Amino acid sequence: MLIGAHVSPAGGLYKAVERGLELDAEAIQIFNQSPRMWRPTNYGEEDFARFRETREQSGIGGVLIHAVYLVNCASEDPDIRAKSLASLTHSLRVGDAIGADGVVLHPGSAKTGHVGEAITRAGEVIAAALADSERCALHLEDTAGAGGTLGRSFEELAALIEAAGGDERLGMCLDSCHLLASGYDIRTVPGLDETLAECDRMVGLNRLHSIHLNDSLTALGSNRDRHAAPGEGEIGQDGLAVFLSEPRFNELPVVLETGTADGAVAAADLALARDLRKRGQLMRATTPTG
Repeated sequence: MLIGAHVSPAGGLYKAVERGLELDAEAIQIFNQSPRMWRPTNYGEEDFARFRETREQSGIGGVLIHAVYLVNCASEDPDIRAKSLASLTHSLRVGDAIGADGVVLHPGSAKTGHVGEAITRAGEVIAAALADSERCALHLEDTAGAGGTLGRSFEELAALIEAAGGDERLGMCLDSCHLLASGYDIRTVPGLDETLAECDRMVGLNRLHSIHLNDSLTALGSNRDRHAAPGEGEIGQDGLAVFLSEPRFNELPVVLETGTADGAVAAADLALARDLRKRGQLMRATTPTG
């Protein structure tokens, strides 16, 4: 398991790797442009080469790009869909250039419209972005289920993948906060097993390629996306220990997005995550099964 953090690329893409090292991270996630602006950052080959070189020297094992929050591939507005396509394609191309493991995408929102039609629109945009990029995978992130957001269930994630053509580059990023908020109780081994069994039935665990580790300020089934620092929310330390010790997550990048230092992830948060993983592994090893 590659435990890491979302970090800033301010000052140059390679700076994100350096910030990851300062946190003792094994994986990093970045925005490839300002998360609240459509205008892309115009990186050049020199930027990409320096990132790749710095990463190779660092030993950072996993790299994710998070698509910007403005992207709504399911929008009924053709202009928003066009901007979303351009932004998502740019993220995938940056991912191609730096050797990222994937671009993480909030699939979009139906707003108050028909969910099935929104999934169809989102699938068309996603398929077009994949067709206009080369290698980088796209990880659809599950959502907390507020409003018309898509991806609140494994059924919706499966429908999105199908609508986008089922490309082998399509995968999933599961967020612990979003899972709890959308009604999946992942705080116990049986609850997590049941959740992953449903995920496997509906989507296939072979498409699970990354994890976001966030605690939740709101309760099970709240449908509210409110992150808490690790161990300080409704999942709690015991629940996160279960989540982090899940053997099927062993090879994945696990990225913390919220920490204790005014919301920013600190080295202490990653150290806590590693301690909780060990606690969970010990619990699993000493708990009788069957």
